Amino acid sequence: MNIRPIQKQDNPFIAAIIRQSLESANLAIEGTAYTDPHLDQLFEYYQSLTHAAYWIAEEHGEIVGGVGIAPFTDGICELQKLYLSPKAQGKGAGKKLMDTALQYAATYYDACYLETRSELTAATGLYQQYDFSLLPAPIEGSEHSAMDAWYLKTFSA
Repeated sequence: MNIRPIQKQDNPFIAAIIRQSLESANLAIEGTAYTDPHLDQLFEYYQSLTHAAYWIAEEHGEIVGGVGIAPFTDGICELQKLYLSPKAQGKGAGKKLMDTALQYAATYYDACYLETRSELTAATGLYQQYDFSLLPAPIEGSEHSAMDAWYLKTFSA
């Protein structure tokens, strides 16, 4: 499993993985990443932000997932668009992506925020393994109204 920064030619492949993941979870709805205006241009989107990045997971040269870090608010970043194709699930790709993203995030931010759905138990379990704490409500500025679980991880100084 190789983790690398996103390249422009990766855009359609990771967008397809994200859409297929959301469709399979019946979350191809407004208020999720499914309708994000930049979903088809993730390379350009993350390049346009300061202290932001998106990484791709590859297996045997095939794109099988990705994750992003982007600024959210005052010293807090957001872990974004962590999705894996079914063939990559359960093989440690999520952990490798999380390790990469959180190491980067800790360099620039005091804490990392994320939003998800409570029924996505594999994802919520992964976040808890990485010491994310469940919040009672979203942090102000949230764009994904369909999410019902919000987590925050504070980085040690």
